[in-house]
Amino acid sequence: MSLRTEQTGRRFEGRRVYVAGNRGMVGSALVRALAPWGVELITRSSAELDLRDQAATHKFFAVERPEIVLFAAGRVGGIQANASAPAAFLYDNLMMASNAIHAAYKCACKRFVFLGSTCIYPRLAPQPMVESSLLTSELEPTNEGYALAKIVGLKLCQMYRRQYGALFHSVMPTNLYGPGDNYHPDHAHVLPSLIRRFDEAQKAGHASVTIWGTGRPLREFLHVDDLADAVLHLATLDDPPDWVNAGSGEEVSILELAHLIAEVVRFKGEIRTDPSRPDGTPRKLADSTLLRSTGWRPSIALRYGLEQTYQAFLKENECGLIRAR
Repeated sequence: MSLRTEQTGRRFEGRRVYVAGNRGMVGSALVRALAPWGVELITRSSAELDLRDQAATHKFFAVERPEIVLFAAGRVGGIQANASAPAAFLYDNLMMASNAIHAAYKCACKRFVFLGSTCIYPRLAPQPMVESSLLTSELEPTNEGYALAKIVGLKLCQMYRRQYGALFHSVMPTNLYGPGDNYHPDHAHVLPSLIRRFDEAQKAGHASVTIWGTGRPLREFLHVDDLADAVLHLATLDDPPDWVNAGSGEEVSILELAHLIAEVVRFKGEIRTDPSRPDGTPRKLADSTLLRSTGWRPSIALRYGLEQTYQAFLKENECGLIRAR
């Protein structure tokens, strides 16, 4: 056990910790990461607590009075889902964030860690994207609603900290993957979508799989367990930055990713591209220098992470626990 891990455990032991969005991929990873530390874990499903409902959210916080909030709740999806329902992505995520942040402040919560996404940065931000590039130019149109909501959540945390001294801060992870991902055929992000499609093609004996776009855009991927480790690390710092990027620091093209996934699932057919479909942001690499300066490093390599994720996908599918909504 590392010194950092021991320090994390001591800081969390016996604390009342609310993981918002505990049934999602990120929330589930946070629950797994907290398991060894003897916390008083507080969770609610979206059916039990609708964070878009201000009155219900404030009542929940007033009754439960969590000391630490790890906020991973949200409406998420890939390019098609975001582009087809921009108002819903903006409204739902905006209401969840603003209600929870204000309720946490009202009940004197000691720490609030807000999870967003590097899609908050401009579409053509200089690469790698640094925290200071926020709000310097236009957002990527295909996920603008989601990005705006996450920007507001980040800024709320920053301003509550500035005005009231609340220890509210944020983490902006790059593209995530891992156990518990959403494998919906239309609404999933690129990596889980490719895992599902290549798995189905391999089992059906298809001769080829066609991926959206040219395959040239570059993406960075971070395993969700690495993110959970980063969040808990930040939640132990006495004076964390207002927000930090969390990434692996490594890029791969969408076409290269497709070939990697094909190898992992043992698909032997042809991989084709469809340039008539949108590519999205041409390049999206987060500069995680600020986070690393606090002492954190990722530990899960992409190939190993893909193999682990595929095995989790097979197990979830076999047990009927696959997320596909």
